[in-house]
Amino acid sequence: MRRVLLDQNAPRGLRLILRGHAVQTAYRVGWAELSNGELLRAAERDGFEVFVTCDQNIEHQKSLSGYSLAIVVLNTTHWPTMRANPQPVREAVERTAPGRYAVVTLPRPRLHRRAPPPRDMAE
Repeated sequence: MRRVLLDQNAPRGLRLILRGHAVQTAYRVGWAELSNGELLRAAERDGFEVFVTCDQNIEHQKSLSGYSLAIVVLNTTHWPTMRANPQPVREAVERTAPGRYAVVTLPRPRLHRRAPPPRDMAE
């Protein structure tokens, strides 16, 4: 079991996918307003082992070297996509080593196009 912190942009439903781990949200622990760097430092100080975010730019915002927690980045915030593909998320949280960075690429949701409105015969 690992201590996992979910970033503000990660769906809370991830707690269901990560059953068996001690999962908290940044909001719940009072860190919703912290910047990414402050949030990562606070998570380390508090003993979290994994940080899960959907912020794909995090690697460009902050140097990720030197952190002792694993950082898992999901390519989508779309909960139905995560719920339909839980295994890659679980595996990344369980296997990403401390101080490492992993990107989980989930399939894009299918677009549902609406049928065009019927044309009026009087035109």
